[in-house]
Amino acid sequence: MKLNFKEISLILIGTLIWSLTMVKSGLVYPYGMGFWGPNGHDGVWHIALAESLSRGSYGMPVFSGETLQNYHVGFDLILAFLNRLTTIPIVNLYFQIIPPVLAVLIGILTYKFVFLWRKSRGEAFWATFFVYFGGSFSWVVTLIRDGRIGGESMFWAQQSVSTLINPPFALSLVLLLSGLIFLLKKKNLLLSILCFGVLIQIKAYAGILALGALAIAASYNLWKRKDWSLLKVFSGSLIVSVLLFLPFNKNSGSLVVFKPFWFLETMMGLTDRLGWLRFGSAMTNYRLGNIWAKAVPAYLVAFAIFWVGNMGTRIIKEILVWRWIKNPKKIGFVEVFFISLIVIGGLMPMFFLQAGTPWNTIQFFYYSLFFSGILAGVALGEILSKAKTVLTRSVLIVGTILLTVPTTLGTLAHYLPARPPAKISNEELEALSFLVKEPQGVILTYPFDRFKAKEAEANPPRPLYLYESTAYVSAFAKKPVFLEDEVNLDITGYSWGERKLKVEKFLKSFEAGEARVFLKENNISYIYWIKGQRALLREGQLGISKIFENSEVDIYKVER
Repeated sequence: MKLNFKEISLILIGTLIWSLTMVKSGLVYPYGMGFWGPNGHDGVWHIALAESLSRGSYGMPVFSGETLQNYHVGFDLILAFLNRLTTIPIVNLYFQIIPPVLAVLIGILTYKFVFLWRKSRGEAFWATFFVYFGGSFSWVVTLIRDGRIGGESMFWAQQSVSTLINPPFALSLVLLLSGLIFLLKKKNLLLSILCFGVLIQIKAYAGILALGALAIAASYNLWKRKDWSLLKVFSGSLIVSVLLFLPFNKNSGSLVVFKPFWFLETMMGLTDRLGWLRFGSAMTNYRLGNIWAKAVPAYLVAFAIFWVGNMGTRIIKEILVWRWIKNPKKIGFVEVFFISLIVIGGLMPMFFLQAGTPWNTIQFFYYSLFFSGILAGVALGEILSKAKTVLTRSVLIVGTILLTVPTTLGTLAHYLPARPPAKISNEELEALSFLVKEPQGVILTYPFDRFKAKEAEANPPRPLYLYESTAYVSAFAKKPVFLEDEVNLDITGYSWGERKLKVEKFLKSFEAGEARVFLKENNISYIYWIKGQRALLREGQLGISKIFENSEVDIYKVER
């Protein structure tokens, strides 16, 4: 199968659109290194982790002295390996090189998979279109309310255009599609096992969904065709997943919290989501008052809004799914796999949250949206192939495009402005580059001040220390930090509160001996302070000496 001009053009345009969310970040501008969208936090975290792995360390880079736990490191290991192999800086691999490669791979693999499965170039083309451009109906709400197009995550889930800002998610899609292609070819089942098995260390959500969908599809295949091959793939994938997951995630079960319908309640009740406040208040009051005759239909309506709102034009895939459900004997393992994954991906966030950062479990639903996009393309391809006139076909195509792409266009508005929301100033870059050349050692930074960060919101780009608790010192000094990035410490289940209290006590201490003991016991080698940040005790009392200074940063070395 050779791609024609139209298909190549779609993949290239889709790749360009997706890449715009990433490629501007991590470059140096007159004001410093800029970060657009969530890249100022999430991207910096991956850079810090990959830098640590590249040094041969499996320690937590933002919580020195502790081993990394409860995190899927597959993507970051690949990033570290590519850095060692090519010497290309990790920041450039992460923002400028890997994203376009992943975007192209996802487009090609989507097209190839659908063509192998359905034997239709039209269905493969439209599946690829929805994969790249699928969006929610949030733009309809914002257009009516505010006269603008936007609100990508109004119904909680990010849409297709934001795929690359979560590179492990993008890489997991490559593996899922590759595993399905190997299954369809019925050759190299070991490669299929490998693709599905390693998912758990690339993106845990993908691994859970793939194993669940494989188990159901394998059972169906065994019942219908007495075919054991898919069960063998599931068993092999499960074994690989367990071997990769358990040694590094022994306490991960404690990170999951049973909290039914939190996403529905917050979608309705928060003004930065859908914000239908009266409905949200009523549905929660019905539940709290045990008025189930009203609560049940209210939550069902909320779920319908969540489902249709997020699906957008991808909702046309329900035509296809309904036909499969009516004729279950005519479907194969692929159809069962798709339905199972989409349903499980939709149900998981309805019942479970992640401790510390509850909204993280919405990522289960990202996979439902991705595979719904593929099915929407199949459904639209079928409809277009049956259109009786050129006019009907043209109206369907133009209408689909016009109703699908507004979310993409609205979201890109956040990534195209010349000035980003966050930066690392040139002065800080100079200081961090100085630290890179110093011997390895633990860095102590000033605790993140959420109140000062809030005050700085009106003046973008904000320096990262006034943006969010991030891993930027570890990432760009290429050394472990005593305490940094409280967000990811929450996600991975570290008890960091006590350590923060110790840092604050050190800063406020008038006891020189006590302060020196703190530095010694915690193996602190360097102190990184922005001008204005300091301890109450003087340098001589703390036993530290200044080794770097510019107009913005002071760096001290702890004397031994």
